[in-house]
Amino acid sequence: MDKNKKLQKKRLRRRHHVRNKLRGSADHPRLCVQRSLKHFGCQLVDDESGRTLVSASTLDKSVRASLSNGGNNDAAAAIGKLIAERASSVGVTAVKLDRGHNKYHGRVKAFAEAAREAGLQF
Repeated sequence: MDKNKKLQKKRLRRRHHVRNKLRGSADHPRLCVQRSLKHFGCQLVDDESGRTLVSASTLDKSVRASLSNGGNNDAAAAIGKLIAERASSVGVTAVKLDRGHNKYHGRVKAFAEAAREAGLQF
């Protein structure tokens, strides 16, 4: 089997294991993390109604101007603060972190700690 196919199968398996344990609701939405080499993003999802409540990304115009690089720990921390502010404006204080297939370290950890400091409860 090709190495890339094998890695992709492992990632999908890990993502399903993480996501099967998490279901977002209106009072505790799922905080999904999307991580790429150049950008970082997240969104709050209510799985019961199938809606995205709020989202934030390094591709947003308000954030892009203040960041020199969208794919580092500083950018992830800025997105964590931003999603906490947007969640509080919608009335959400507690969330469930869905890290997907990513390990909880590096950018994902920086994002989560910044969101906690800004007021979100995991």
